[in-house]
Amino acid sequence: MSSEPTPRYPALDADVAAALQANATPADEIPPPGLIDRVRSRVMQRIAAQATPLHFTVHASADGWHPFASGITRKVLHDGGDIMSYLLRLAPGAVLPAHRHPMDEECVVLEGVLRINAGQSESYVQELVLHPGSFHLGKKDVPHADITTDTGALIYLRGARPGLHLAI
Repeated sequence: MSSEPTPRYPALDADVAAALQANATPADEIPPPGLIDRVRSRVMQRIAAQATPLHFTVHASADGWHPFASGITRKVLHDGGDIMSYLLRLAPGAVLPAHRHPMDEECVVLEGVLRINAGQSESYVQELVLHPGSFHLGKKDVPHADITTDTGALIYLRGARPGLHLAI
């Protein structure tokens, strides 16, 4: 049988448990200002440090660019089965052909300028021009026209796995 008493706070380091024990106050007293925040912060930092290896990171310098279409390369960031997060790098003059989306697709322009020819008729031509920081949501089952760039562009996309079967 051990002569050591059972720690009052077994999940904490000995120094934290000792500080808590030394500073324990009756329930009707208010702890010193900031104590609860400091303890919470230290506990959360320890939890986060243990969880960091469970996250997934792709560094900007990591290789992984592959041809996607003429003048366009793709770097897959995360493949979650039906949903994929990836980067597309479009060379100046590249065209991403008209296509549809089997689910909503999110797009953020990171570099360059994109043009989406959203439609035309005899009376109008509608074109969207997206600059860095612009967000575009391609809605499910709504086709959209060619995407072009005069400057070249880098875009982040999250949506369905892209493929030629989606071309219009």
